Amino acid sequence: MWRGILVFLLLVLPSAVDARPRQINPIPFAHEPCSVLDGRPCTPYYCSPLEPGPCIPEIDYPYGQNLQLTIQSVPPEADRAKYQKPDHDLDTIGDLFAELRSCWSPPSENARGGTQMSVRFSFNRNGGLIGPPRLTYATAGIPADTRTAYLDAIKSSLNACLPLKFTDGLGGALAGRPIAIRYVDNRDLGK
Repeated sequence: MWRGILVFLLLVLPSAVDARPRQINPIPFAHEPCSVLDGRPCTPYYCSPLEPGPCIPEIDYPYGQNLQLTIQSVPPEADRAKYQKPDHDLDTIGDLFAELRSCWSPPSENARGGTQMSVRFSFNRNGGLIGPPRLTYATAGIPADTRTAYLDAIKSSLNACLPLKFTDGLGGALAGRPIAIRYVDNRDLGK
């Protein structure tokens, strides 16, 4: 009897697995998800064989998984509107980025054209910083006093804008998420 049940299950299960709907493609005109054994291009996806349902490809959202922003000392003409401080509570990531861009004030002493620095930090729900910004990159070969001047300018620019006025929804979504900002001093300093 057990042998009969086992044979029945082995015959029924493969047809039930094949009855599942095919992979869903949320990105129009993209390649379908596939296996590493397929000989065609694949859309990257992440799932587990233990998850129910089909694997959905990872969608390339405009801001990505981590929040990254580049701020230039002299914004290009096409991006001037992105450097205007919003006149309302910050409700979107675009509003946050505009506020952070409007806060930037590059150093006047020990400045060096072409200098780039990146910092990483997080906000709390009330718009304050969780700890000081951490330096993650500085242009190679710049003197220590120039590096210190830029880092101090970054910290003072951020502190001058704090606390940011988040809406409840944005404050809850951003709380604790790392934000990376790359500051680019593209001024013509004649040095």
